[in-house]
Amino acid sequence: MKRAVFLDRDGVINEVLTKRVKFVNNPKQFYFLPGAEEAIKSLNDHFDYVFVVTNQGGIGLGYMKEKQLQKVHDHMVAELKKKGATIHEVAYCPHKPKAGCECRKPNSKMILDLGEKYKIDLEKSYMVGDTDTDIQAGKKAGTKTVFIGEQDPLADAVFQSLKEAAHWIIRDINND
Repeated sequence: MKRAVFLDRDGVINEVLTKRVKFVNNPKQFYFLPGAEEAIKSLNDHFDYVFVVTNQGGIGLGYMKEKQLQKVHDHMVAELKKKGATIHEVAYCPHKPKAGCECRKPNSKMILDLGEKYKIDLEKSYMVGDTDTDIQAGKKAGTKTVFIGEQDPLADAVFQSLKEAAHWIIRDINND
């Protein structure tokens, strides 16, 4: 069985709700958070897979089209590749908030589906996010969870950045 890290996108990999960015609807609005590219590269060195699992309710709400979202994700993956980092697959929920779908976090369908597709041992994997819904999705899927931000009582660990989280995750897997 393989191990993976599942990353939320907005607020973990890229800026969101800053002076520069309100919503990421095109590649020009995608700004990596400091250290995110190096963090993903270091996770690639220790894990079989790194995935992005992201709620993108703006599609269901009509703020953007799936084609626009695909361009944003293609840009993110290409920019990471230039830095030697790999995202193996991006899973997203296009549905409106409160649509009742199984894929929208805090539900765990995106994680479970990727786990099945890639034969992932979810108990030896991690979900990293910046909202309680990310942490809840990881817990439901059976992963360890890491919160980016101030605090989350459900999370296994809390850090200010993906770079700090990656260091802890790599130490944690080496202690298993």
